[in-house]
Amino acid sequence: MQSLWNDAEAATCADDPLALRVYTSRLLGREPSLVLHGGGNTSVKAEVANLFGEREAVLYVKGSGWDLATIEAAGFAPVRLEVLQRMAELPDLPDPEMVRAQRAAMTDPYAPNPSVEAILHAIIPFKFVDHSHADAVVTLSNTPDGEARIRALYGERVLVVPYVMPGFDLAKTVWALGRDLDWSRLEGMVLMHHGLFTFADDARESYERTIALVSEAEAAIAQAGPRLAEAAAANPDLPNLARLRRAVSRARGAPVVVQWDRSPGAVGFANLENVADIACRGPLTPDHVIRTKRVPLVVGGDVEADVTRYGEDYRAYFRRHAHAGLTCLDPAPRWAVWPGQGTLAFGASAKEAGIIADITAHTRDAIQRAEALGGWRALPEADIFAVEYWDLEQAKLRKAGKPAEFAGQVVMVTGAASGIGRACAEAFHAKGAAVVGVDRNPAVREILSGPAYLGHVCDLTQPEAPAQAVAEAVSRFGGLDVLVSNAGNFPANLRIEEMDPAVWESSLALNLTSHQRLLQAAIPFLALGHAPAVVLMASKNVPAPGPGASAYSVAKAGLTQLGRVAALELAPQGIRVNILHPDAVFDTGIWSDEVIAARAKHYGLSVEEYKTKNLLKVEITSQDVAAMTCALAGPLFSRTTGAQIPLDGGNERVI
Repeated sequence: MQSLWNDAEAATCADDPLALRVYTSRLLGREPSLVLHGGGNTSVKAEVANLFGEREAVLYVKGSGWDLATIEAAGFAPVRLEVLQRMAELPDLPDPEMVRAQRAAMTDPYAPNPSVEAILHAIIPFKFVDHSHADAVVTLSNTPDGEARIRALYGERVLVVPYVMPGFDLAKTVWALGRDLDWSRLEGMVLMHHGLFTFADDARESYERTIALVSEAEAAIAQAGPRLAEAAAANPDLPNLARLRRAVSRARGAPVVVQWDRSPGAVGFANLENVADIACRGPLTPDHVIRTKRVPLVVGGDVEADVTRYGEDYRAYFRRHAHAGLTCLDPAPRWAVWPGQGTLAFGASAKEAGIIADITAHTRDAIQRAEALGGWRALPEADIFAVEYWDLEQAKLRKAGKPAEFAGQVVMVTGAASGIGRACAEAFHAKGAAVVGVDRNPAVREILSGPAYLGHVCDLTQPEAPAQAVAEAVSRFGGLDVLVSNAGNFPANLRIEEMDPAVWESSLALNLTSHQRLLQAAIPFLALGHAPAVVLMASKNVPAPGPGASAYSVAKAGLTQLGRVAALELAPQGIRVNILHPDAVFDTGIWSDEVIAARAKHYGLSVEEYKTKNLLKVEITSQDVAAMTCALAGPLFSRTTGAQIPLDGGNERVI
């Protein structure tokens, strides 16, 4: 563990305690083995002037919902220090009441809720306090003789606190231990199975105490010589991956995105002979249970039966520990161990799946290191249950808003680097979907970049390319729910007697055959998807063709007929197939300003008149087509298949 302190960076905020607190908090947040995705919390004590000009002591403590890696000054809740310290003296304080009391003591009503550890930060008699969930420290504590190891390593330099439920109970325990304690001799405090606190009146000293204590723990683990297992992955089992995703989605009551880790470390862990035992002893820290549940799914031969058994086991776990007033959460796993294939993370979004995957990676390494130290021993399940069903966590779940329309769904859009395809990809992404954008333009990788995007480069006219694109989508996100088959071009206008055979064949290859091959490759995975739907992008030229466009019109007519037959064939599998007929969508690559001006002149119209030469006198944009595409793939049209919908502002010939 290396200190990331930089004198020049720190000098820019040396005169502002809160700015310095932001700086060192971000230093902690940069290191995943110290804190992960919202974990840990930090604080600083300062004196500020109130409304009446009086000086009062305030604790700036990390607010709920903020991440140390990116926290700003606005992410710290200012709470009156004296109130927090007096709260520690109360004989009892239910956590919901504690949260209300902390909020009432804030000097800024618009700041986020203070951390549930605010009282604990307040009673530690130092200006700066840093709390991390350091992997190495927690790994040592999660062994059969963990407390003895911690005491032997740090001696009297740290206060060792047996595991206590976070919140008021933990603060009360530390307050009792610290009343007669000489805090000046301490460098930190280890909360068993929970994490590390360090503190000092100097920001750098507090931060670097964390670095030093964690480094000692890392060195102690290294002396045991743990070897992290590694193995090569077997051939990807995409059909069972999609079946597993469907089973998990059904158990959760909503579609999930899968992040599949096939790295040597993930596969090596999954291949351990005793993985079903060691992986199911509990999480690295109780905080992780909110993200990962207590144990993973261990995949065997029948993935659907495995998920069913997991649900039965989870409900039995709930019954063992539940009390009146609790409602069982969904019984779906959040991560899985799959021998030969690696580990899987299941999230309601690509972001959530990524967070769970990160926690999983740290957990599997910690398990193996603890095994080398005598055995992995997490907290008893009753303690884990208490955090999973904590009043404060239940309140967060109750406040959770309605998920986005396509949350958890996987959408593939072809021709996604520009025009209608790009607009569709962005629209689905904005509505919560994980989107695979396919295009032969390499720029699609940068255009569609982010955790919920995958830009796949290929030429769909190549025979194997469609199947490869589908396989890439399933590998990346676990399955396929919606296919927007949009890739195409508009060949040069040629009358039939002038038709170049190469133009004809090229149009059929891209505008028809590539769609058939893509649909063929996608059907087995759509059949395993959530509310599966196909939208084929045809053209106004199907119901109302024009002269000189036979190569294009015939291909789009064939695509339309393909969609009609597909609607008939795929309905028994619950797959809806609908067709859009856009016209005059001028904000696409085939319509340059010069071409539009020339066409307008040909009709004796202004450019504006030409763009709106339909019955409704409106311009049709890529975003309009994208909105209709989302509607066709969503619940609004869940009872519709085989439909052909014009999107042209009204055309006399079509009508």
